[in-house]
Amino acid sequence: MSVLHLLGTSGEGGAETYFVDLVTALARSGVPEAAAIRRHPAREAALKVAGVPVKVLGFGGPLDILTRTAAAGWAQVNGTKLALAWMNRAARHTPKGPWARIGRLGGYYSLKYYKGFDHLVANTEDIAEWVVGQGWPAGKVTHIPNFAPAPQDGAALPRASLGTPDGVPLLLSMGRLHEAKAHDVTLTALTRLPDAHLWIAGAGPLGAKLKGIAQALGVAERVRFLGWRTDASALYRAADVCVFPSRFEPLGNVVIQAWAHGLPVVAAASQGPAALIEDGEDGLLVPVDDADALAAAVRRVLDEPILRIRMVQTGAARVEAEFSQAAVVARWQALFADYGAA
Repeated sequence: MSVLHLLGTSGEGGAETYFVDLVTALARSGVPEAAAIRRHPAREAALKVAGVPVKVLGFGGPLDILTRTAAAGWAQVNGTKLALAWMNRAARHTPKGPWARIGRLGGYYSLKYYKGFDHLVANTEDIAEWVVGQGWPAGKVTHIPNFAPAPQDGAALPRASLGTPDGVPLLLSMGRLHEAKAHDVTLTALTRLPDAHLWIAGAGPLGAKLKGIAQALGVAERVRFLGWRTDASALYRAADVCVFPSRFEPLGNVVIQAWAHGLPVVAAASQGPAALIEDGEDGLLVPVDDADALAAAVRRVLDEPILRIRMVQTGAARVEAEFSQAAVVARWQALFADYGAA
């Protein structure tokens, strides 16, 4: 009896990274699993190392009539009892069969792709409430948050490796180079923080534009664009403040990751971070698109050690109670058991 995970994207992002994290954690806990994914050599290798059988499928557009049939065959080979679709493209290709179908929602997705599914899992309470508000039966929606692993033996990335001086305030901004992530707001805020340096980790369509903004604002010498990184833990450990100014953010996994690494967080009060953060206790919230407020909040974290210590300690306690790997895996196992797949 196994769980079949389906992931139809080939890109790099938070959801794709967490897919590997969760599948690997479930495998370690003894859940029998298989995966059907789009071609991605690094992801395929990581799953195979975890002992999870992998099938590469096309996950194409509406004219793709082969993926669903191939996925059904792969499900049968693995004795699937539950098929778990990660995001819309995977849901569109998740076959019907003698197994339950569950959709995992990391945002306010169009529910048309999940018609006929047995259950939906939302990674925030707000998304779960929204799903019910769209007419989905409340008893068929479960909130299971993401967990935030922080390796105990990890080391900080040496600042010198990225041309950043020791002893200066270092801000870290994690996220795709996209309008929604508001990296332009962070760059503007940096003009009000003349002693600070900034690392931006992420890839996306606005890379050239953001570098141009940094040049125009006169802060380019203090900014490092790191591209897509696989060493996020080392980045969190190197920084002094995590800056998360997203204009639109259904969850804010970066907030949880920062808490797990003992890094204070300043975030814009978009949907996810506003639901996660208790302002002044485990982070600071500022208005969306307000560079002055973002800079002032960062300065407050840097200048007020008691506030910084309180936020770090409270964030760590939140992770242990709500977002630890053990707690989240246990909730998935309980849901799988309800459908005879654990």
